[in-house]
Amino acid sequence: MSALTSSAPPTVRGRLPAGVYLLSFSLFAMGSAEFLLAGVLPAIAHDLRITLSSAGALIAAFAVGVVVGGPPLAILTLHWPRRTTLVTAQAAFAACVAIGLLTDDYAVLLATRFLSGLAYAGYWAVAAVTAIALVTPERTARASGVVVSGLSLAMLAGGPAGALISHFTGWRGGFWVVAGLTVAAAVLTLVAVPETGRAGVASGVRHELRALRRPRLWVVYAVTLLSTAAYMVTFNYLAAFLTEVTGVAEVWVPGVLTLFGVGAFAGLSIGGRMSDRWPTRALLTGAIGIVVCSVLLAVLARYAWAVVPLVLLLGVAGFVLNPAIYGRVFSIAARAPTLAGAVTVSAFQLGISLVPAFAGAVLDAGAGVAAIPWIGAGLAAATIVPVLIDRGAGAISNG
Repeated sequence: MSALTSSAPPTVRGRLPAGVYLLSFSLFAMGSAEFLLAGVLPAIAHDLRITLSSAGALIAAFAVGVVVGGPPLAILTLHWPRRTTLVTAQAAFAACVAIGLLTDDYAVLLATRFLSGLAYAGYWAVAAVTAIALVTPERTARASGVVVSGLSLAMLAGGPAGALISHFTGWRGGFWVVAGLTVAAAVLTLVAVPETGRAGVASGVRHELRALRRPRLWVVYAVTLLSTAAYMVTFNYLAAFLTEVTGVAEVWVPGVLTLFGVGAFAGLSIGGRMSDRWPTRALLTGAIGIVVCSVLLAVLARYAWAVVPLVLLLGVAGFVLNPAIYGRVFSIAARAPTLAGAVTVSAFQLGISLVPAFAGAVLDAGAGVAAIPWIGAGLAAATIVPVLIDRGAGAISNG
């Protein structure tokens, strides 16, 4: 039996099962904890009587947990039923968040952030595999895109909404909402997500590890890391770019940032539908789109009439790639998708984590924030190379 064989009945063409959207909601709930923290760092520093840089380490702890946690947990839970793995990860995540909220000890809070990152990585990898097990093969990229859209929604709404709640209730309030939503999602998962079998029934640990030896898989991981860093480097410094270079009033910055999230939603929808038939076209469209948007942002940086719509288009271009990336990973590692999916999650997070290093090198050299989009353009241009390598390898293997 294939590792992707589902015990769930086939779904109607053109309509995804409810379980796919529930997986997306769960990622929204858990992912909101990642984006919420940035909005409450000063409050945490004041409450725990630590420096702002020490509070910022809480962000890094979560990121490190995601990067290093996914692959080992994928192996550890390989022979667990997928639904059991999902619910266990959700319960562990909610417990870590709750423990961190019940303490005033910075070291404990730091540890719980790392552990919640581990749980988040484990959930994300298994959620993607579960989603494709719930649909027919020609809709795997679309289903993956819907699941990943939960992260986009967390960026667009979850983080800001949680920060707003924390503004009125204290910094812990938003995180309590995250924990509550995660528990609710776990209960719904038990009820609404059909059991799709054990992730490792058809493959086993050795088969999963063997899949990682395929060079084409690492080519796709290179696409993942480079493309993620390409659009996130501009997004992460967008507030400073808008106020210092474009001259946008600070009150309008959240609205412009929201446009990026709206574009990301549109990009996931476009990419999900395109990737099932033309994955390489989706990857090239996204990469070239990031190059064009980034160059135009740099050249037209002082003109708000140009910058604002370009932010929207950057979100579209950046997230067009994501469904295609998952589609390629699950195509190359079709019989051993769990570990391959976990490494994909780590590659995404590593791309985000490397953004400060890329930007810092340029800023420390004396360039201003206006130079940041050029970094994104360069990274996106570099993304085209592994995309073309993957296409060429595919042509050879099919020849």
